[in-house]
Amino acid sequence: MDEGGIQERHRQIGPDLFRGAMGMVVGNVSIITAGVKNDRSGMVASSVVSLSADPPKIIACINRSSSTWPLIDQYRHLGVSSLAARHKAIAERFSGFDGTKGADRFVGAEWTTLETGASLLQDANVILDCALDEMIDRGTHSIVIGTVVAARMRETDDALVYWRKAYRPLRL
Repeated sequence: MDEGGIQERHRQIGPDLFRGAMGMVVGNVSIITAGVKNDRSGMVASSVVSLSADPPKIIACINRSSSTWPLIDQYRHLGVSSLAARHKAIAERFSGFDGTKGADRFVGAEWTTLETGASLLQDANVILDCALDEMIDRGTHSIVIGTVVAARMRETDDALVYWRKAYRPLRL
C-alpha cells in the first residue's frame, strides 16, 4: 500500500481509539530510570521487551517529552525495575499524575546501583542495568535499545500489570 493510504488509515483511527485499544493490551509495569544522585528521573513503562538473549538486549519505548528521555541521552544508561503488586504506590508516583517530578519520585523506596550508576528499585522482581546502544525516533517516542550489563531477579508470586487504564496485581 502506498504511503498516502497508510496516512489516511492513521487519520481514521485517531489517537483516542489507539490509546483505548492499547489499554486493552496487558503490559508488565516497569520503572525506567536514568541519571545519577539529584540529577535523575524516572518514569513508568509497560513497553519493555527482550530484543536479544546473546548478547542480552532490551527495547523500551520512551516519550521524548518525558523528563527521563534527556537523561538517558546524556548519561547513556537506563535502569529497568520490573514491579511487583506491592509497588503500586511507587508506580503511581513515577507516573507523575500527582505532580511529583525528578529526584523527588525516588523518595520512600530503597534504591541501588549496579554497573552504570542508574537507580534500580532494590526489591523489584527484576532489575536490569543497561548501557544505551541506540535511540531511534518514531512519532512522539524513541525506541531505546540497551545492552544489559547487570541483572538481578527475585522469586515472587506476583507482578504488577497495566490493563484497562489501571495498575492491577497479577498473582499465580
